[in-house]
Amino acid sequence: MPHLLRLRPRCDRKLQLHSFSLSALPLCQGSSDFIDLDGNHLTKLWFVEVTQQLTIQTTAEVETSRKNPFDYMLEPWAIALPFDYPSSLLHQLKPYLQPHGFVADSSALVLAQDILIATKGNTLDFLFNLNQRIYQDCEYMIREMGEPFPPGITWRNRQGSCRDYAVLFIEVCRTIGIAARFVSGYQEGDSQQQSRDLHAWVEVYLPGGGWRGYDPTLGLVVSDRHIPLAASAISSYTAAVQGTVTPVKQGEKVTSNLDAQIAISAF
Repeated sequence: MPHLLRLRPRCDRKLQLHSFSLSALPLCQGSSDFIDLDGNHLTKLWFVEVTQQLTIQTTAEVETSRKNPFDYMLEPWAIALPFDYPSSLLHQLKPYLQPHGFVADSSALVLAQDILIATKGNTLDFLFNLNQRIYQDCEYMIREMGEPFPPGITWRNRQGSCRDYAVLFIEVCRTIGIAARFVSGYQEGDSQQQSRDLHAWVEVYLPGGGWRGYDPTLGLVVSDRHIPLAASAISSYTAAVQGTVTPVKQGEKVTSNLDAQIAISAF
């Protein structure tokens, strides 16, 4: 079956991809590259031979230069919440304003209202406060497999993984009218470790500033220590590797493992 890979780092003026290579074992029968609806770079691989192991390796050299995450000026109408979006912009942002589930989560709405009152509706104070609430009040847990928890579960239990925190942050933003999307990629992490896991965080759309990142797992506003791979209104559309496998033997357990090695150089 074909596999979709979202492993090529995103590029913009503040994030330059100098080199990138991708290899797979066993060798694929064919491959194609394309851009999805979210503007993410995808590679599709397809295979014909039966194999007991699939290994995918990528190497990238990326230069990041966003030292100041606040290098923008909000539109006057976006300084305070809730936003009064122009109709054309609101139409474009609709996918990023929809609830994570079928309906908005009530606990996320209560949290949004609480922070809205505490920050007197100031947009940037609201986002900073939300980021810190999740970072300080929730206990981080390693959860290698599975979809993100519903935002209400994460907040009521006060614990979760990075993807759970990201979904909670997104839901709170959307209930108050801030467009938000899920991001997967790499983060600097502990420089003493050679192997890292993929990371998840959030980007919110700020009129006058565009998409800006917040990382509730680390309590950071995203600058030059994050490398995004994919972003989408729907978290599952950012999966690094997506495809189906069939066990070689009936009853055999299928396992997967993703490791990242990051070398940081200062310029």
